[in-house]
Amino acid sequence: MEGEPPEEEQMKPKERLAIPFGFDEETAIKEANRCLQCKIPKCRGGCPINNDIPGFISLLREKKFEEAYWKDRETNSIPAVCSRVCPHEFQCEGSCIRGKKGDPVAIGMLERYLVDWMVANKKNMLKPCAMPKGKKVAIVGSGPAGMTCAFNLAHEGYHCTIFESLPAFGGMLTVGIPAYRLPRDIIQAEFDALVNCGVEIVHSVNIGRDKTLAQLKNEGYDAVFVGIGAHSSRKLNIDGEELEGVMHGVDYLRRVNLGEALNLGRNVVVVGGGNVAIDVARTALRTGSDKVFILYRRTKKEMPASQAEIHHLEEEGVKVEFLAAPVKIHGENGRLTKIECIRMELGECDASGRCRPVPIADSNFMIEADAIIPAISQDVEHMADSETRLALSRWNTFEVDEITMQTSVDWIFAGGDAVLGPQTAAKAAFQGKEAAESIVRYLEGRDLKEGRVPEPEESEE
Repeated sequence: MEGEPPEEEQMKPKERLAIPFGFDEETAIKEANRCLQCKIPKCRGGCPINNDIPGFISLLREKKFEEAYWKDRETNSIPAVCSRVCPHEFQCEGSCIRGKKGDPVAIGMLERYLVDWMVANKKNMLKPCAMPKGKKVAIVGSGPAGMTCAFNLAHEGYHCTIFESLPAFGGMLTVGIPAYRLPRDIIQAEFDALVNCGVEIVHSVNIGRDKTLAQLKNEGYDAVFVGIGAHSSRKLNIDGEELEGVMHGVDYLRRVNLGEALNLGRNVVVVGGGNVAIDVARTALRTGSDKVFILYRRTKKEMPASQAEIHHLEEEGVKVEFLAAPVKIHGENGRLTKIECIRMELGECDASGRCRPVPIADSNFMIEADAIIPAISQDVEHMADSETRLALSRWNTFEVDEITMQTSVDWIFAGGDAVLGPQTAAKAAFQGKEAAESIVRYLEGRDLKEGRVPEPEESEE
């Protein structure tokens, strides 16, 4: 059918280089018709951006695809990204009322269909830009938070310059997510949209080291948004972690995604149960490793990764050793040779229902490995800025007002993983959007909170 996204050629699972297209028009319409158009849409409440999901689905099922796309864009600046990498089963789809007695509406695939339809039909996907207002804002970091903040400010008429410490645009979207999950032309399209609105993008400049926040202020920037993400890999803190052949998950993905040719050897062990661990394992298969194992200290039920990613992992032949945790990395002549593990069992459960893994005495076992990649979580790598100190939370993230995203320094705002810790692209984008609203108010001398704080309900006497 004319204007339909093309079908992806079928490949062996571990040879896949990109996500195949999802729905065709017939399937999209059929799925959209499953939406109940709830008066109080729980799906919208489950979306970190509070996207008008029933609104764009209603237009989609009337075949008003372009209108549906722009309805989606009213609240989501990066639908091409969110439709591909958001964990929908834990957010919008996880809240869908249909899911109580069957499958939820496939909201992510419907959103993605709209993006693919716009591309296939060569439709204009750029929002009109406002006339310049004469003030400028520095955005530190080009991930989903910085990207969304810049989009919203540019469309309000404020000139933005994005400072990115890496040689590539997109932050964790580019260096933390493999291209087979998020094709690079999607990120390039977001880049082009920003440039179209006059946003300047400066690569390979580390704010804090190469230039301070105070210098940005002295250079005429009226406000700054900090969205530097969480790019520092968390350590296992076990003996042998310093041996050659141990490489942490985010560092490995960054090097591969920036084009470095890395072959980890035949046998690779990945530690962790989230999407980063799965991305690492699947990437290792694609870069030449024969056997890839994942160690996870709980059961499959507790894995925080999305079900779709777990399915692809199993389909590609990665073995997961459940209820197992590393205790020591062994090596010879400075290089690892094997990893010592211990069997676990689930103990008491907390209020959320997640049970604590408990080691089983005398259950240690060994796995030979050429490479070990811990991928258990990430932390914020703070700016080395001695001139402007921003207050930190007890989790070592930037402390901000939860409504305005304003930091301890009034002209500096922050959001995304640098505030939340490692979270979803949608949550980062939401904070970027809220920060942009605050920055506009700050630059215009308006109250940052007015109308944004729900008024308390008056009790009836």
